[in-house]
Amino acid sequence: MRAHLRTLPGDTKKAIFLICLAVGVVGVSYGSLAMAYGFPLWLPVLASFVVLAGASEFMFIGIIASGGNPFAAAMAGLLVNARHIPFGVAVRELVGTRLLSLLGCHIMNDESVVFGLSQATPEKRKAAYWLCGAGVALFWPAGTLLGAGVGSLLPSPEVIGLDAVFPAILLALVIPAFKSRTTLVRASTGAAISLAATPFAPVGLPVLLSMLGLLARKK
Repeated sequence: MRAHLRTLPGDTKKAIFLICLAVGVVGVSYGSLAMAYGFPLWLPVLASFVVLAGASEFMFIGIIASGGNPFAAAMAGLLVNARHIPFGVAVRELVGTRLLSLLGCHIMNDESVVFGLSQATPEKRKAAYWLCGAGVALFWPAGTLLGAGVGSLLPSPEVIGLDAVFPAILLALVIPAFKSRTTLVRASTGAAISLAATPFAPVGLPVLLSMLGLLARKK
């Protein structure tokens, strides 16, 4: 793996570091929000290590804080993370084999998949996937712990826009792909479907419905 890491250009490593740093910033928001909702310190910190899925963790504490059932909150989180099924198929050659594949699957997330699949060679794809996945696995819990520690100082992270940092970074990563007309048509169709379904579908389902945009063809 060390030899593979040497194949990554400096710009890619810098981009991975910045996205992991952004993940840590969002982790601060998550930890702070969990404290503002009255959760014990151990819960968001433990979840950040074991679950390692920001969207699901935000959804879980939000549903519980609003009076929802823990089982329903967990199921909603699983529904949101159903996108990891096609992710797993796409990166099956990057996660490793045997026992190593368990760790490789655990660090699979939006960021590691994006960086892994966007590289030109198999060596670079594997190196970028593992570097980004490991970075997220470190920065997310660290940010969560920091946010939980200063939760009393940031009772409403959304007021200063911390909750918008992560989506903004991901959008910046995918914008270059819109140069392809087919990708643009499919992404726009998926976004339209998701927005149309949001007022009527349960939380998490609009994201899955957006995958229907893949059926759209270039006109």
